[in-house]
Amino acid sequence: METMKLERNRRVKKLAVWTWSWVATLAIATFGPKFIWDGHAFLTTFAIVVNFANGILMILANRDLFNHFDELERKIHLESMAVTLGLSLVVGLTFSILEQQNLIPFEADISFLVMFMGICYLVSVLISTRRFK
Repeated sequence: METMKLERNRRVKKLAVWTWSWVATLAIATFGPKFIWDGHAFLTTFAIVVNFANGILMILANRDLFNHFDELERKIHLESMAVTLGLSLVVGLTFSILEQQNLIPFEADISFLVMFMGICYLVSVLISTRRFK
């Protein structure tokens, strides 16, 4: 039992490292061209490629953790992902239409959808955990 807990902690730490690495490279790819290297095409492309590679490694670390989950945890997260995907698609497209028709006074930026997805997933995991336990 203790070995399983140690293995899980190792996988969680691995996912945390790749997630923060992805966030850091995303920030560099986003703000580097303007504030660090003055729009240099090669450096911008390189930063984007590094960010993309970090994103892939983060996904693989996430998959590695999920493959270590028991059946109940997998069910909770799969259901939460399904709800998040569905709501994100419906809400995202509705948000886009509202902007296209000038019914909202601001630009429908992708960051709103990313924040919505994160909140939706968190709430869905909490609700599913309470429901199944």
